[in-house]
Amino acid sequence: MGKSKEPEKPSTAWQGTYGDMITLMLCFFVMLYNPTEVDVTQLATITQSLQMNETESTTGGMSLSAGRLSDLGNTINALPAMEKGKALGLAKKKAVSLFAPDVKSNRITVTSDERGLVITLASDSFFEEGSADLNIEETRETLLRLSDFFKSPELKNRRYRIEGHTDDTPVNPNGKFLSNWELSASRAMNVLHYMADYGVSESKFSIAGYADTRPKYKNDTPEERAYNRRVDIIILDEGHF
Repeated sequence: MGKSKEPEKPSTAWQGTYGDMITLMLCFFVMLYNPTEVDVTQLATITQSLQMNETESTTGGMSLSAGRLSDLGNTINALPAMEKGKALGLAKKKAVSLFAPDVKSNRITVTSDERGLVITLASDSFFEEGSADLNIEETRETLLRLSDFFKSPELKNRRYRIEGHTDDTPVNPNGKFLSNWELSASRAMNVLHYMADYGVSESKFSIAGYADTRPKYKNDTPEERAYNRRVDIIILDEGHF
């Protein structure tokens, strides 16, 4: 008897089509993702959780899951903090859109951290060296956009803090300010006064001057010192009121 013919191996041509379909689906969902709609409260919680897990391996970190609260009639999505986070997400989306020209020109950056939504003004664009007087002619349009933003409905019932920061360069001993403490606080105060002239409620704001005590970078280079000279306007998270 002759040997029976072995069955042919099944074709694998379908795998190429399947792989193409999966790739297209991935691209589709990536296109749907909008990073400006990230919930800043969730993002801060995730970041804190990761940091805790790096240092406290035995206790674990924070969780975004609902947990065992169903018997109390609560879920994470129904908590007031989550609603606050969603509101901050909408505010960030509007800020990114409204301040696009200023972000492009490096006058403003829009970020978020555990304090809330942070709008950073580059001091060198808004103030002369060693001065707390606003450079109105150069930044008028930006300051008007800031004033309009803080009067918007998305920020109803929010509270804010304006923080002034300097680098570690001492002030002119013959100048107006005794130290960087007075300079940083005066810059923050003048930003608030300008916005108040255009209808922003001063009662929702607080002022802080940190001099060079909270740098973003080391003060080793002119570029690093320039980043440290800044004014932060913070839409405060509820826990930082």
